[in-house]
Amino acid sequence: MDWQRWHDKYDEPGSELARRLAAVQEHVRAGLDRCPPGELKVISLCAGQGRDLLEVLPDHPRRDDVRARLVELDPRNTAYAEKLADGLPQVEVVTGDASLTDQYDGMVPADLVLVCGVFGNISAADIEQTIAACPQFCRPGATLIWTRHREEPDLAPQICEWFETRGFERVWLSDPNAGFGVGVHRFTGETRPLELGRRLFSFERGGV
Repeated sequence: MDWQRWHDKYDEPGSELARRLAAVQEHVRAGLDRCPPGELKVISLCAGQGRDLLEVLPDHPRRDDVRARLVELDPRNTAYAEKLADGLPQVEVVTGDASLTDQYDGMVPADLVLVCGVFGNISAADIEQTIAACPQFCRPGATLIWTRHREEPDLAPQICEWFETRGFERVWLSDPNAGFGVGVHRFTGETRPLELGRRLFSFERGGV
C-alpha cells in the first residue's frame, strides 16, 4: 500500500474518504469544545498526513491550549503533516511506529485521542488489544475518535462493545449506510498508567 497516494482520495469531492474526513473533523472540533479550560493534550495514532486535526486546529478557539503528538511511520506523510503544522509550535510530528506505547510517553493521559485509519488494517485480536490499552491514553472525560470500514465482517458494533466494557461511553456512530465508519466515545473510567515497551498491533492489509 502506498500510504501517501492513499490520501489523494481526501481531495476527491464526495468520495468516501472525503466524507469520512469531514465527519472526523466535525467530531474533533466538538471534542476540543468539550475540553476543560487550560492546557490540553492530543495524540494521534497512525496520523497519516494529520488532516483530521491539523485542518481544524488553526481556526479553533483552543488552538493555543493544545499540545499534540502525531505519530506516523511514512516519512512522506509526516513531511506533509509538518507543513500543515507550520505556525502551530505545540504540535509535534513524529516519524515512527505508532503501535509502540513508548511513542506516547509524556503525552498521556490525553484529552483527545485519534485512532483513525488503524482498525481497518489490523486483526480483530489486535483491535481488541488496542482498545484494552486505551484507558492508558485517556484522562477521565476524554474524547476518543476511531474509524473502520463497514464492509463485511462489519466489526463496528463489536468495537463499540469492546470500548463500552472498558469504561467508554458511546457518543456517536456513523450510519452503516454512510459508506464509511466513524465512532466517537467518551472515557468515563479511570486512567491506567502507561505500560512502556508494548506493541499494540501490526498492519495486515491496506484499508480504512
